[in-house]
Amino acid sequence: MPPSPDGCVLHVHGILGAGRSLPRGATGIGSSSESLAMVTEEPLAAVVGRVRGEPRARRRDLTVHRDLLLSLGEGGPVLPMRFGTVAPDEDAVRALLVRERDRYAAALDRVADRVEMNLKVLPREEAVPDLVRADPRLRRLYEETRRRPGYEARLRLGERIATALGRRASEAGRETLRRLERRAVAGVPGPPVAGCAVNFSFLVERAGTSRFLEEVDRCAAGAAPYAELRVTGPLPCFSFVPETPGATGHRAPTAGAM
Repeated sequence: MPPSPDGCVLHVHGILGAGRSLPRGATGIGSSSESLAMVTEEPLAAVVGRVRGEPRARRRDLTVHRDLLLSLGEGGPVLPMRFGTVAPDEDAVRALLVRERDRYAAALDRVADRVEMNLKVLPREEAVPDLVRADPRLRRLYEETRRRPGYEARLRLGERIATALGRRASEAGRETLRRLERRAVAGVPGPPVAGCAVNFSFLVERAGTSRFLEEVDRCAAGAAPYAELRVTGPLPCFSFVPETPGATGHRAPTAGAM
């Protein structure tokens, strides 16, 4: 999207109901901490900040974007926009609010008093000795490799162990999803992540976050020793916001990715 003649664009952080105010002391992205403003088109408003040129997905700015959305979420429902969603001016933002009014209003109702919790299930490399002892076929292959070491033998053993450990982690992940879905309003799978057996996001009642985390702890005990559960949240509800046609940007990082 081309910038205005002065080289600036409006970075759109999130959508909320008209009449809301900005959190005290809130700042946005950029080297000079962009000043924030509200662009209103009843019954919606957008939180925007003026930046020079296309925003770059630097870790600091991604984190500022996420933290601003969390702060806004404490005062009421907010639809987080992907980092890097920009408009040339306020008229373009108002046009977006008019065009997407019904979808955004419905989505705001859906995320009201709710947060996103992200779950990742990973194989535990520390569990390899236990896995070899517990699996007769792996144990035999391990003993054969010790008696007749070689590149091919070690490679074959490593592949078998990785497959078996991944299978155990996937089984733990399926059981964990089954149990956590009872504590959530909705859930969606996330994109594949290297080294993860499961990447899944839940929409959880804000008041039920503690109960959700308690259930995660119980699931983690059951998943040991073969799988590790990592939960990040509360997060802005990125996974439960309708995609805006033509909008591009980067998802703000979760704490677990930092």
